[in-house]
Amino acid sequence: MTPTTMFSLANFIVMPMWLLMIFLPKWKLTRYLIDFKVIPLALSAIYIFYIIQSMMDNGLMDFGSLGSVMNLFTEEHAVLAGWIHYLAFDLLVGMWMIDQNKELGIHKALMAPCLFFTFMFGPLGFLLFWTIKTIKNNVG
Repeated sequence: MTPTTMFSLANFIVMPMWLLMIFLPKWKLTRYLIDFKVIPLALSAIYIFYIIQSMMDNGLMDFGSLGSVMNLFTEEHAVLAGWIHYLAFDLLVGMWMIDQNKELGIHKALMAPCLFFTFMFGPLGFLLFWTIKTIKNNVG
């Protein structure tokens, strides 16, 4: 499978999960996928494959400076591994937010933007969720 095909497949795998978490967070299938971390585990396995591929192609990775990281992300397998890293960890954060919300009870209309921004911009969605969580905890 080419890296381009895997990029498309990885994106295709995560999109339905985000939609389930936004629109049907309490549905049995959604809960199963969250509880057993099926998609992040699959992405982790894919990540390991491509990170090893990248190291086989270019040796050990250098994260010691911005320039070396920029150079690293000119290699196809490293970029794909990095992208899958984002997909997996953003999804895990979204799943964690859903789990947190079981006790918080934040309305779906407020959770939806948190999840959307976590999917699209990672830390922005997390920050929004944390802000809402803090306000909700302080207000009651």
